[in-house]
Amino acid sequence: MPTPDAGTQTMIEWAAASRVPPMTEMSPEEARALQRAGVEKINLDGEPVHRVENQTIDGPGGTLGVRLFWPSPEPKLPVCVYLHGGGFVIGDLDTHDSLCRRLANKAGAIVVSVDYRLAPEHRYPAAVDDADAALRWVAENASTFGGDPTRLMIAGDSAGGNLAAVATHRALDAGGPSLLCQALIYPVADHGEGGHATRETMAEVFPIPSPIMAWFHEHYFGHSEPVEEPDASPLRRADLEGLPPTLIVTAGLDPLCDEGRAYAGRLSESHVDVALLHYDSTIHGFLQMGKVIPLAANAIDDIGNYLAARLAES
Repeated sequence: MPTPDAGTQTMIEWAAASRVPPMTEMSPEEARALQRAGVEKINLDGEPVHRVENQTIDGPGGTLGVRLFWPSPEPKLPVCVYLHGGGFVIGDLDTHDSLCRRLANKAGAIVVSVDYRLAPEHRYPAAVDDADAALRWVAENASTFGGDPTRLMIAGDSAGGNLAAVATHRALDAGGPSLLCQALIYPVADHGEGGHATRETMAEVFPIPSPIMAWFHEHYFGHSEPVEEPDASPLRRADLEGLPPTLIVTAGLDPLCDEGRAYAGRLSESHVDVALLHYDSTIHGFLQMGKVIPLAANAIDDIGNYLAARLAES
């Protein structure tokens, strides 16, 4: 097992010493409140951006909230759709606000953060449909909010990385929207029985030990059985050729590490341009723990630099 860096070790010890009951004993509403409270304490402070605005758009299940972050007043800025993590059950626009601010500034792109529907109130494939709809809305409306519809990207972390990957699959199959790249940050790549080693070797590691992973899975799908269809498990898609350049971010102390690497490997075999950023000494979700884990700020900047480099090449 990799050795945690000092900040990660502090985070693990702090969590172990807390008197908070396990998420598996909470309702989804209680878990959401716990996450929001925790993020306020340990997340990076939100840095200034040129402008922030909340909007609602038409989604498959009614109105869908989005939050837009402009890094500058320049016209025709590139646009990155962002899908937050949280096991498809927790997380919202506020929990990922500071991440999106820093990413917008570093990439020089408008970031559109999507408040997709959560389980168990809205089970699979509601979140997938919302991610797809949000990407299409951005492609169709970018010019109305100062964006360039010819320079679109998509990104997401954890569950959001899963949704970003699937939305990219759908866009390829539909012949658009065209994407310059995707950034998948410690993504959930496989809800099947993949035999990924880190699911076992990291099964007890904070913050997503196996019981919590199972709790998320059961809320998302309504059962505990494997789900191998590609809209749930992007690693299971038969044909990956034609997907855009892809960044995959993994953490060494993360149960999802090996499936992220496996997806990177399959993309590479399918002649997709793949970059892999691996942070061996830290845990799942560390980008939201920047006040405790200094590596988080550097990693967000690395992701922003990747997006900026792809934009420069375009």
